[in-house]
Amino acid sequence: MVMTIALMLAFQEASPAPSPPALPPACESEAHAAFDYWVGEWDVYPTSRPEQKVAESRIERLYNGCAVRENWMPTGRPGGGSLNSLREDGRWHQRWIGSGGETVDFVGGPDDEGNIVMTGWWANYNGPGDHRFVRMTYFRLEDGAVRQLGEISEDHGATYATGYDLTYRRRN
Repeated sequence: MVMTIALMLAFQEASPAPSPPALPPACESEAHAAFDYWVGEWDVYPTSRPEQKVAESRIERLYNGCAVRENWMPTGRPGGGSLNSLREDGRWHQRWIGSGGETVDFVGGPDDEGNIVMTGWWANYNGPGDHRFVRMTYFRLEDGAVRQLGEISEDHGATYATGYDLTYRRRN
């Protein structure tokens, strides 16, 4: 038995250490970078009232560049956040999670101008039983700001009305 343990120890010392597992490829494609203009630290204002700050938001690119996460921190009330990723189907997928436990799934991608457009079904949008189809567009503005326009449809996308219109300005 002592000889067997001594041989095993000698074999272990002579054997090279196993290589660590290879990291998955980073998500470095142009398609993965399509949402990078939203990454940063932001102060958020209603587009129609640019002096009235309503929230702060931290947008990060995470997980080897494969995801974009928002931490939404509104002034004076609980927040929420989203996790966005480019999936195998070539589209961006977002899961929004509110501080009340509600979740909404959105799907979309860049339009011809490079803005990200996503749509999803928001159950209980204005309360129990009041569901809406929502289209969100993230516009990259010339001054480096980002506008998020949320349009609401009561007829499954045939017509839309503005539900919210926010401008994200980089924090100094």
